[in-house]
Amino acid sequence: MSESLQRRLTPRHITFMALGMCIGAGLFLGSASTIKLAGPSVLFAYLFGGAMIFIIMRALGEMAVQDPVAGSFSTYAHKYLGPFAGYLTGWNYWILMMGVGIAESTAVGIYMKQWYPDLPQWIWTFGSVAMIGGLNLMAVKVYGELEFWFALVKVLTVVLMILGGAAIIWLGWGNGGHPAGLSNLWTHGGWFPNGVTGMVLALPVLVFSFGGIETIGMAAAEASNPERTIPRAVNSVIWRILIFYIGALFVIMAIYPWNELGTQGSPFVTTFAKLGIPQAAGLINFVVITAALSSFNSTTFSGSRMLYSLSTKRQAPAGLQQLSKHGVPVRGVLVTMACLMLGVLLNYLVPERIFGMMMSILAFNTVWTWGMVLIAHWRFRRRQTTALVFQLRWWPLSSVVCLAFLAFVLVMLGYSADTRVALYVGAAWVLLLAVAYKVFGVDRRLRETDYAPAG
Repeated sequence: MSESLQRRLTPRHITFMALGMCIGAGLFLGSASTIKLAGPSVLFAYLFGGAMIFIIMRALGEMAVQDPVAGSFSTYAHKYLGPFAGYLTGWNYWILMMGVGIAESTAVGIYMKQWYPDLPQWIWTFGSVAMIGGLNLMAVKVYGELEFWFALVKVLTVVLMILGGAAIIWLGWGNGGHPAGLSNLWTHGGWFPNGVTGMVLALPVLVFSFGGIETIGMAAAEASNPERTIPRAVNSVIWRILIFYIGALFVIMAIYPWNELGTQGSPFVTTFAKLGIPQAAGLINFVVITAALSSFNSTTFSGSRMLYSLSTKRQAPAGLQQLSKHGVPVRGVLVTMACLMLGVLLNYLVPERIFGMMMSILAFNTVWTWGMVLIAHWRFRRRQTTALVFQLRWWPLSSVVCLAFLAFVLVMLGYSADTRVALYVGAAWVLLLAVAYKVFGVDRRLRETDYAPAG
């Protein structure tokens, strides 16, 4: 058995792992919901939300370069805020990964039913859990390579859609030779058809499109040359995501009136069909299946590594520390797979409701994770006495602004009846973890000398 995780992930692997989590079904099929709220001003909302996520990633990257450990932000919360904070953060993130994994494996079942309508949805969910679990039992370099190709498929699809859309806008391809122009961006109520309020209401919805980008931190412990790999991945991934989201939505809303989007299926399908690609629906269905598998792959990776990290700090059963000869936390992967099988059961019992149900209750866990990154980073900086290779610019102002933004997101979750359930479920989950912390004596088992909180 290997004694430690192996540093075999390159910048290419880590960058596409984060892209794989962030560019998924939310962009391909769910972008219509944010456009409905904000109209063309959704572009400004994505720009602002992306800037906030970049602050979070720079803060996490700064700590990861200095201390590339398993568990990432959970370990940093443990080290700089205390064992209980690390415990809550680690288990919150693990349940987040389980929820997203169940949602993404459910998405695979939903998409496959377009091709095989007579087969039950749960069969495809079970097949995706078995396949992704098997991939995660391989050496981490194999996992990274497979994730690279998974993510590359959807990245290329977005790029082709942007280029094809640009040809429709400026060259008139697929539009009878008449350039579509940009007038659709402002002739249906202006840039802010629902006022500034519409853009503000879109922020809590769209910010979770970037959920999963913190996978970069989780991968730091298995990155080759992390002081070089992590900064490159952090700096490159955010502008790529902004280009893909803002570029794609800009093209879509320039071609089609924003208030008609979503009435005729995915705008990606209609754009490719307009360009004369007869199999557009089948092509996009293949891409979104790949997108869901890519995100599912990353959640399984992150969830198993978090279990491993929690076990090394005696916050989870010690048996989860076991590594294979390839340095893979095999028991962490198996436990994660077993819990993901709950998604198979739910797809058997309530196949129509499971996807929306899972996504609606995970918002709290995402905000918790990002908030803990910023708070732990604050203590990290206050404690730091040596020069940092990779720094968050304009600290502490940048952290204060970003924390205020996350607080606003929580307020908006409570404001909307559709998302209020996330606060109820999140609070109940934290209370359950706190009770378990005492009942199972986690606090008595912690090796606080190894992870002493900062003074």
